[in-house]
Amino acid sequence: MFLRIALVAQTVALLIQAVTAGLLLSSPDGRAAHSATALAVAATVLLYLVAAVMTRQRAAILPAVGMLVMTLVQMALGMAHVKSVHVPLGVLMFGGSLVQTTRIWTAGRLRTTSAA
Repeated sequence: MFLRIALVAQTVALLIQAVTAGLLLSSPDGRAAHSATALAVAATVLLYLVAAVMTRQRAAILPAVGMLVMTLVQMALGMAHVKSVHVPLGVLMFGGSLVQTTRIWTAGRLRTTSAA
């Protein structure tokens, strides 16, 4: 259950990060909001990694490590203002998080159905 909560939190944080990226382009206050949500994304990615390690499932740990690596690269690219890679990587991160959330929720339902 902790893994599901962590993944949903991560996916929501990434979605909010995309919204604040739009604010960054359209308003002068957008930079502060985008920076703040970047920290929220980093925190939720670490939460997801901790939850994945606690479950001891390789299928959860490897994507969590990959998401942490992408987050660190994403933050470095953002600070360096390399938008040509920063934006597509952000889209990839959101999509990957959404796919992993779907997999974890579906796997939980399949286990519940087969146990009944």
